[in-house]
Amino acid sequence: MSVRITSTAISRGGETIGIVAHSGRAARLCLERAGVRPDQVGVLINTGVFRDSNTLEPAVAALIQKEAGIGLEYAVDDPRTFAFDLMNGATGVLEAVRVATSILETGSTEYVLIVSGDTHPSLTRPTATAEFPYATCGAAMLLGRTEEPAGFGTVRSVAGAGTPAVEGYVDTAAMGTTGRGAMTIVREDDFAERLLAVAVEAAAGVLAESEAGETGDLALLTSTPTTDFGVRLADALGIDRTHVRAPDLTDGDPHTAALTAAFDRAVADDTLTGYRRVLFVAAGAGPSAAAVLYRLPAPAGVPA
Repeated sequence: MSVRITSTAISRGGETIGIVAHSGRAARLCLERAGVRPDQVGVLINTGVFRDSNTLEPAVAALIQKEAGIGLEYAVDDPRTFAFDLMNGATGVLEAVRVATSILETGSTEYVLIVSGDTHPSLTRPTATAEFPYATCGAAMLLGRTEEPAGFGTVRSVAGAGTPAVEGYVDTAAMGTTGRGAMTIVREDDFAERLLAVAVEAAAGVLAESEAGETGDLALLTSTPTTDFGVRLADALGIDRTHVRAPDLTDGDPHTAALTAAFDRAVADDTLTGYRRVLFVAAGAGPSAAAVLYRLPAPAGVPA
């Protein structure tokens, strides 16, 4: 048994800037695409970091669960859905994949739904700015079990040394009465190089441990702390730049939603045809990075 992506979806634009609304919308669309009922989802994991009005309690996962209409039945024998936040910046989705895999291996639920995405806490900035370089975007990835020779391998994580490289925080000394809508982002001058270094270490480790080191059948999906991060990582790993698949960066960096958005876009545009594997790599504050190899299901009629 392994764990595969059953479906993905994203939500951006429209009348709302709230990440609860966007993540809930993405979750509903994701289940609709998969033909999965809400009661089949046993666990919902939210990996978003920057929330509506800097919400601390309750867990934003619970708010997204309600918005998505998952697990809202309360009779004694009704199915239950456990929702929680797992925040680890840009690597959050891959850390959630690690947790979801452990849950699904127990057979205790049919599906785990991973939601991600960020917004400026003031709910006034749908696009990135110099001060807040993240776009408003919600994303959802539904994971389920499969007996096919497909799915995720082992997630590899790397922690870099030194200062965090990127920090996001509410400056309590300066926020005054604007704390619910304020956020300070600090990027060190060499943040891009430091994130690239840990990403290379994580990705190279995954490739070295895989059964085949060749990259001709490999698509590369990465987080997007800079617009050229994917191609720079490809160059460092010896992967052809044409194998990089990126999310829509029109509004800026989707941050925690970047990997899901990139996969969703690649599937929608049918640009994974001909590939058998996907290398997911994310890097962010810490500096830290995570990587995992994903074997795509074989097309119908093609031997795995």
